[in-house]
Amino acid sequence: MKRINWFSLVFGIVLTLALVSACNILRTRKADVSQSMMTSPVVDESKSPMANGLIEYARLPREAQSVIQIIKARGRFPYSKDGSVFGNREGLLPKQPRGYYQEYTVKTPKVDNRGARRIVAGKGKTGDVATSGEYYYTADHYRTFYRVVEK
Repeated sequence: MKRINWFSLVFGIVLTLALVSACNILRTRKADVSQSMMTSPVVDESKSPMANGLIEYARLPREAQSVIQIIKARGRFPYSKDGSVFGNREGLLPKQPRGYYQEYTVKTPKVDNRGARRIVAGKGKTGDVATSGEYYYTADHYRTFYRVVEK
């Protein structure tokens, strides 16, 4: 009869438990990210605020309106990434030279991280995001954009 190597048995059990635990942690984090993207309020398209990729300023979430006001006032933003260059790698916005677009976080209620909502500002004819009037809103982290129309 073969003798059991207790060290190998215990090591195998501990390793298996560690792998199962790691998989559960990764699955939980993935669910948290998915949940934060799902809870990002998206403007109700059934009420047609968006037509042809446009959204009226008044139909934006309050938090997005606030971000545009801070951009125009050249105010300070809470996130270090706010005001950084948006590369438009998705190619969903009009093609412009690198540095033309800047991104800003739109706070999502009940989400502890930056969430998925952003305002992307273009420099427009004025060369300045504060005065250009060129703003785009995304509620799904750059998968779709809507040009903000101010009336």
